[in-house]
Amino acid sequence: MQIALIDAIGPFFRGYARRRINWSKIPFGHLATDGDEADAQWRAITADLELFARKVRATGYTAVSLDDLAHVTDHPWHDSQTRHRIQGLRERFRPLVALLRAAQLDVYFTADFVVTSPTVDARLGGHAGKAAAWFKELAAAFLDDFPEVAGIILRIGESDGVDVRDELRSRLILRTDREVNAMLRDVLPVFEQRKRRLIFRTWTVGAYLVGDLIWHRGRLARALQAIQSPSLVISMKYGESDFFRYLPLNRHFFRIDTPKMIEFQARREYEGAGEYPAFIGWDVEHYARELASAQGMIGFSVWCQTGGWHAFRRRAFLDPAAVWIDLNAAVAVRILRDRATVEEAVAAFFPEEKSAAALELLRRSEIVIRELLYIEEFASQKLFFRRVRIPPLLHAYWDSLFINDAVRKILAHFVHDPEQAIRQGEAAFSHFARMEQLAAELGLPIEDIHFMRDSFELILLARRYYLVPAEPGIEERIRAAKRAYKERWPRNIRQRYRIRLSFAPGRLTGETISWLLRLLVRRQRGYRTVLDRLFTLRALSWFYRLFRVRHREALPKFLRKSAMGVDSLFR
Repeated sequence: MQIALIDAIGPFFRGYARRRINWSKIPFGHLATDGDEADAQWRAITADLELFARKVRATGYTAVSLDDLAHVTDHPWHDSQTRHRIQGLRERFRPLVALLRAAQLDVYFTADFVVTSPTVDARLGGHAGKAAAWFKELAAAFLDDFPEVAGIILRIGESDGVDVRDELRSRLILRTDREVNAMLRDVLPVFEQRKRRLIFRTWTVGAYLVGDLIWHRGRLARALQAIQSPSLVISMKYGESDFFRYLPLNRHFFRIDTPKMIEFQARREYEGAGEYPAFIGWDVEHYARELASAQGMIGFSVWCQTGGWHAFRRRAFLDPAAVWIDLNAAVAVRILRDRATVEEAVAAFFPEEKSAAALELLRRSEIVIRELLYIEEFASQKLFFRRVRIPPLLHAYWDSLFINDAVRKILAHFVHDPEQAIRQGEAAFSHFARMEQLAAELGLPIEDIHFMRDSFELILLARRYYLVPAEPGIEERIRAAKRAYKERWPRNIRQRYRIRLSFAPGRLTGETISWLLRLLVRRQRGYRTVLDRLFTLRALSWFYRLFRVRHREALPKFLRKSAMGVDSLFR
């Protein structure tokens, strides 16, 4: 494959002191541009990036991505203060790009469609055509200003999180496949004339009509209709949702002729973010075998730092403790580029005499994650709500474990063999004793296995609460386990899962929730004529807007304050 791409944003998080971090892009507000303090900060970033570049090049990667186009590209429509900051960031980034090119790595910059400042926003007025013209100017100026950059990675289906406080913020403007098609037609000549790539990501979070671009065959076909460009590459996550397990390979890889890349995540944002072994090797191998018959595959992208809102803060290829992330990144490149087996890829990472024990540890960890972190019966179901495929992991999200009545009632609706699920979880938990022995033998961080064991013990208790009606004493056992967990893993020593605990019965009965789920959730990709096209996609959006105006504070803070917020689901 021509492109082996990995994100390089880890160095920019050095010294970032927020307890819970938005890992979706470089925290530009944390970066100074003037003065002695800024010089010291950028020297540290440069040293980290040099180490990162050397390691990922040795691992087999040929390209890196940096954030982002808008923060290093000036435009006269910005106010003077924003322009001054852009100028400062642009000059700070120049030597970093040179450093990466000297390490024989191609450099791509990310971009959202579209990032604006308030003064630009006032001129565009939310108009898709004007936004495309604005982005075209910005892209041309950037590519001319950084001729050594290989291209831009463009995201149109997700914007900055609600927690971002920056004059330059991304907003979702493209709402239909027709608008996406028009934008690509308008912008691609800029790349063709300069012989650079535009890597277009199909990732979306369900907002607007184009929110199903990641899985809807008609939507993507219309977005790409009649576009033939030597500069265009399509980049897709392996599944129809985010980076979860139990997802089939996205069939778009076999439907479109445009050159394509597949995306994986080494720092698993929903599986501990590198705090414990969440090995991806067997999944990557499985998808790679399927992709052997796909035409036009020219590369892959591995996100080793990007993704999620959580307190876990290990930095790939920079922190010695990030061994599980580094392992995933190394194994992925071996399998995808060299067509190695998992066994061969693991043997290349560990000393020969340790590879068998390492494989045993990883196999056991795989079982624990698939059968205890996930509830297999729920995770294996194909479920859609509006324009998104429902994640196969519902009760644990980023660094939070949800133990409450609502989750209990939802899981009870979908899990029909609770005893089997509990037995499966208990059997998976039994692997920890041997995993601890193997980690000690291998010289791997045994504390990570202890942390995983203690976290998953809570998850196992939560499973009994979810699936066993009124088990005597379970609520007090969970409260006691939470207290012990917080004492065992205080935040000043190590980041840990946040246990969001509430045993208060919800207002809706289990029967009502089951009725709503049958009404709103479908088991097919295609939309139902009446329930979805008329009600779920249209009327429900209107009902939600009415509810938000009157009862916004009734929504859990997690739903209102994380990522784009729950509002994006109903746009």
